[in-house]
Amino acid sequence: MSKLAKLNLGETEIELPVMEGTEGEKAIDISKLRAETKFVTFDNGLGNTGACTSSITFIDGEKGILKHRGYTIENLCDKSSFLETSYLLFHGHFPTANELSDLKAQIKEKSKIPDGIKSLIKSFPQDAHPMGITSAAVVALSGYYPHLLDQDLSVDKKNEIFPLMLGQLKAITAGVYRHGQGKDMIDSDLSLDYTADFLYLMNGEKPNEEVAKSLDVLLLLHADHEQNCSTSTVRVVGSSKANLFASVSSGIDALWGPLHGGANQAVLEMLEAIKNDGGGYEKFILKAKDKEDPFKLMGFGHRVYKNFDPRAKVIKGYCDTILEKLNVQDPLLDIANGLEATALSDEYFASRKLFPNVDFYSGIIYKALGIPTNMFTVMFALGRQPGWIAQWKEMSETKGIKITRPRQIYLGKTDEKL
Repeated sequence: MSKLAKLNLGETEIELPVMEGTEGEKAIDISKLRAETKFVTFDNGLGNTGACTSSITFIDGEKGILKHRGYTIENLCDKSSFLETSYLLFHGHFPTANELSDLKAQIKEKSKIPDGIKSLIKSFPQDAHPMGITSAAVVALSGYYPHLLDQDLSVDKKNEIFPLMLGQLKAITAGVYRHGQGKDMIDSDLSLDYTADFLYLMNGEKPNEEVAKSLDVLLLLHADHEQNCSTSTVRVVGSSKANLFASVSSGIDALWGPLHGGANQAVLEMLEAIKNDGGGYEKFILKAKDKEDPFKLMGFGHRVYKNFDPRAKVIKGYCDTILEKLNVQDPLLDIANGLEATALSDEYFASRKLFPNVDFYSGIIYKALGIPTNMFTVMFALGRQPGWIAQWKEMSETKGIKITRPRQIYLGKTDEKL
């Protein structure tokens, strides 16, 4: 017999089903609460609300665990690639050698964006924010692939749109970067793997293998992260039967915010502010400890992880590799290393679980690669895209899915008259 939770509302008592996930998460099913009691729940920010069921990603923030389809993020980074993990997210299983080869071939075939999309990118001012250009270019793809706009795509069409989106966003991201640099877009080098080709599309040079591998791991680390703001946005928009191009474009817009994907940009802006102040990071460590000081260390701590961000543990080593291979000498990176070392050894930060998170290290890596700060969030979107697509696919295949329509508690005026 399933478990029930009793809710006493004064004169009314209701029994609500208790759900339990495969990793032990528990939830009270309130889907019939309003119909039977006229009550709704109030949850600012939806931090205590399960809006869907999913088999893609699991997070235990207290223990610092992140899994995709049952595989830990550490295992995936050690044994797989960004494309293999993307395939896992979308299809639910790891690709065979032939399936991976087919995916790579399809992506290479779809890595050249339509001329109209190139013209759209070029039509923006050179100093326009890359996130706005990227969002516009992605939704504009809908005009070039009308056969993929069906409300309920067939299995074959879903299998077509998956590599298409991976190939197109790779080229769009590189094209947006080159536009901002005042350079013409170039075509893929079909001899290169996904991440190496992306770096080639940006710079026109074949990258160092270890640098390409490090960036591949960084993209993998961003591939999905459960029901965050942008992923939830993709699901909300998709719940209206909006096509995947529109849904992913909405995810890019949600990611743009500094409280979400813009966090790694905020890290570099903080480092710049410290450098302009004289470079003494020790002063800013003291400011961060001072309750009366509004200064906040960016890139430390995480809303979900109440322990060390498991992604940060993985990427730290690759961050060091990139800095070594590129022989980068940058005062901002020296400040970052000082902040990191001090925070990791300081009891104040350890007791509050304020460890460096993935945004701290990703910003440093992008900086070392010569990527401008305003492109950081676009890089995040490139990595997060497979998760958005997988979540959209899962939602579209869930029986009984309803359009997302939250309730509210009205606090405005009543009975006004003219």
